[in-house]
Formats: sequence, structure tokens, C-alpha cells
Amino acid sequence: MDDPRPSPVSNLPEFTVSEISGAVKRTLETNFSRVRVRGELTEVRAYPSGHIYLSLKDEGAKISGIVWKSSVPRLGMKPENGIEVIATGRISSFGERSSYQLIIERMEYAGAGALLARIEMIRLRLAAEGLFDADRKRVLPGLPRVIGVVTSERGAVIQDIRITIARRFPRHILVWPVPVQGEGAAERIAAAIAGFDAMPAGGDPPRPDVLIIARGGGSLEDLMAFNEEVVLRAAAACRIPLISAVGHETDTTLIDFVSDRRAPTPTAAAEMAIPARADLVADLAQKGSRLIGALNRLAQEYRLRLTRAERGIPDVPALLGTARQRLDDRAERAMLALPSLVARRRAVLTSVERRLPDPRSLTAAARESLRDRGLRLVLGAPGLVAARRSGLDLMAHRLSGAAGRAVAVLRGRADRVTGRLTVSPLRGALREARAHLSGLGPRLDAASPLAILQRGYVLVTDPAGHPVVSAASVKPNARLRLRFGDGEVDAVTQGSGGGKPRAKAAQARLDL
Repeated sequence: MDDPRPSPVSNLPEFTVSEISGAVKRTLETNFSRVRVRGELTEVRAYPSGHIYLSLKDEGAKISGIVWKSSVPRLGMKPENGIEVIATGRISSFGERSSYQLIIERMEYAGAGALLARIEMIRLRLAAEGLFDADRKRVLPGLPRVIGVVTSERGAVIQDIRITIARRFPRHILVWPVPVQGEGAAERIAAAIAGFDAMPAGGDPPRPDVLIIARGGGSLEDLMAFNEEVVLRAAAACRIPLISAVGHETDTTLIDFVSDRRAPTPTAAAEMAIPARADLVADLAQKGSRLIGALNRLAQEYRLRLTRAERGIPDVPALLGTARQRLDDRAERAMLALPSLVARRRAVLTSVERRLPDPRSLTAAARESLRDRGLRLVLGAPGLVAARRSGLDLMAHRLSGAAGRAVAVLRGRADRVTGRLTVSPLRGALREARAHLSGLGPRLDAASPLAILQRGYVLVTDPAGHPVVSAASVKPNARLRLRFGDGEVDAVTQGSGGGKPRAKAAQARLDL
């Protein structure tokens, strides 16, 4: 059964979920319409829509945050995880999830500690990529034609750079004005560096030979644009040698590590970029003096070497004169040596001729010796045979019987040997000796100087038979003997001596 009693009546109002969510949202936006929240950024995510979602946390709590696309350009910094910031905005809620969040309009670093932590984080990341390596540093040009300057167009920095360059060595200066601090300064500085690097080398205006990135001193927050990653990467990618001159001497920014040279002040950067004309003139004069001195020393050294070499070279005319004199002497000696050589050879031939025996006498002596040996053979052979026969007869008387018959046999053999000795061997020996003698005769006649006389020559001798070989040795009225091919003639010389003697036939005698 149903309870007949009526339901209890409550005085609490009833709300829908949407009403409660709207009320909470209005309360939060009314009470927290403008707040500054300090915390560490985490869960930073940038969506394709352009909105940035993040969270702020501290030691005890965490709150979600959002940066609308329209607020991102005016945010003042780029949100990154791990950075402590102070976010300015309002508290609102998201009814669909029953959550509240911070709508961020501006953001700034929470003191110097946060800035230093972010700078250190960027430094470590870029150092790991090698952007700070020393081998990436380029050498500055010695005398640049055009100097590019990236700085603010208003301020003392650009004036100091202009005055310094005009004082040291006037050069063309190209200024790319940019904001050096505040919102968007880093992007503008990076665009200026990239713009200078993209200029053509021979264009109008010409491309700078060296870049100076400069600004005056300031706090860490004021110099933060030169610590931004976009500026550092643009400086590292620049192909033009770059000088950083940010802040005063004690200020240090990350661009100092990326640039090719760091200057403590903008004025020092201008002095570093361009040499002083006076210093160049003085250095040129000094080098010119050193060059002239070196050339003088070198010329003196070569002159000394040439003098030493000249002393070692002999006198060429004297050498030629000596050689010419030696040639004349050799020619004269050669002219005199040939007749002397002929005369000596003629004297040697004459001496040899004098020692040669008379061929006829040699032939006669050989013929006589041969005849004597033949007679001795003819006369000696019968006696030898008779002696052998007498010996055999004596032996025959002493022997008897068989011995007698042996003696008879030996006697027969002796007779045969005797016949051979008396007839055949002797005649053969005589024939051989005669043939040898006949062969020697023509050879002796051909070698005999008397055979030359048969061709019209004359052999001149003195009465003693010695040959006369020169006309100078013949005295006047000297008796000579002229031997022709068929006989001899006695002659007497005429004249006073020392001239050419003439022979007078006195008596002719035929040699039969």
C-alpha cells in the first residue's frame, strides 16, 4: 500500500548542473578578475589552433592555464617547461569538466634566478649541438669595405661606432635598426642578422664584410633578447664574421659564445672591426724598411758570393793564349816529327839492309854444303856396308851348323839393306835437298836488294863495300862504286862538298 502521508517539504532551492557551473564561473571571474600567479611552468603544449595550454605548480598545488591565440604575441616571453614565471590574468572555469583555470594575458620571469636558469638551459642545449665550438670561429677581415651594424637607430651606441670608424679608418656603414629589448626584440634581431647574410655580394647596397651586434648596458631582463635561442641560431648560421658587443664589459650574454669575436663595448667592437690608418701606415713603413734592409743584405750577400766565384774563375784570355800557344807548338812539333820519323825509319831499314848477307853467297854456301853432304853420303855408305859384311863373315866362321844358316840369312838381309841404302834412300834425299834448294833460290832472289837493280835502281857503295845512304856524307873527289843490275861501275865525285856530287864513270866491269 502507498504511504498516505505527504512528502516532507524542504526550503533548499534546487539548481541544475549548468546553473551551478555558471554561478561558480561568475564567482571566480568576479572575485579573481585580475591576479598574478607565481609558479613553475609544466605541461606546456602549443596546439595547431595557436592556443597554448600549460600548468603552473609549486610545492603544494597545481593550476591549469591557457594562453589564447590573440594573447600569444603580447605574452612577453616564450613559455618553456621548467621556468619559474609570474603569470598575469584572470581565474575562470570550464563547466564541461567542472575545472577552473587561469586565463593568462602576460607572463614574465620570476626574478633573476628564473632568467639564469633559462639561460643555462639554453646554453647547455646549444653547447651540446656544437654551436659554441672554437673551430667554428671565423677570422675577421683585415680591412673590410662595408661594416654592418645591428642595433637601435636611437641611442649612443650607433654614434660611438660611427665616430670610432671615422676616426680610425673611414668605411661604409650599413645600419639595420632593431629594438634591442622588449616584446619581439629577439625575432627582429634574428631577422636582421639573416637579412644581412642573405644580401648578394655584388649587390646594391653591397653585402657587409663584418657584422657588429651591439647595444648598451642594462639589467638581465633588458639583455634577455640576446640570450634567446632564435637569435643565437641566426648568429651561428650567419656566413659573415660577427662581433658581439652587448652591454658593458661585465655583462655576458649567450650571443658572446656564438659570435666569432666578443667586444666588451660597442666602441671596442668598432676598433676590433677596422684597423687604425695611422697604425697601418706605421706598420707599412716599418715593413717597407725591413724589406729594403733585407733586400740590401741579400744583394750584398749575392755580391760577395759573386766576388768569391769571380776570384775562383781563371783568366779566360790567358787560358785562350796558353791554349793557342800550345796548339802552335804541337803543330810545329808535328811538322818536324814526320820527317824525323821518316829519317829514323830509313836509317833502321839501311841498318837492317847492311846486316843482311849477300843472297848469292848464301845460295853458294848452301849449295856447297849440300854438295858436300851428298858426297859424304855416297862415299860413306859402301864403307858402312863393307864393315857390316866383314863382321858377318867373321861371325860366320865362328858359328857352325844352324848358326851358319842364320849367318847366311843375315847376309841376304844385309845385301838387301845395302841395295836400299845405296840406291833409293840416297837418291830420294838428294832429290829432296835439290827441291828445297830450288825453292830457297827464288825466295832469296826476291828478298835480295840486287833484284831491285834489275828495275833500274843503283846501289852506291864506297871502295870498302859499305853502302852510301846520303849525299851529305860524300866528299869531293871521293871514289864510289855503282852497282847496276848487270855489273859494277867505279866513279869519282866532283864538286866542292856539301852540294850534290856528280859521279864520273871511270871504268866498267861486267860481273859474269
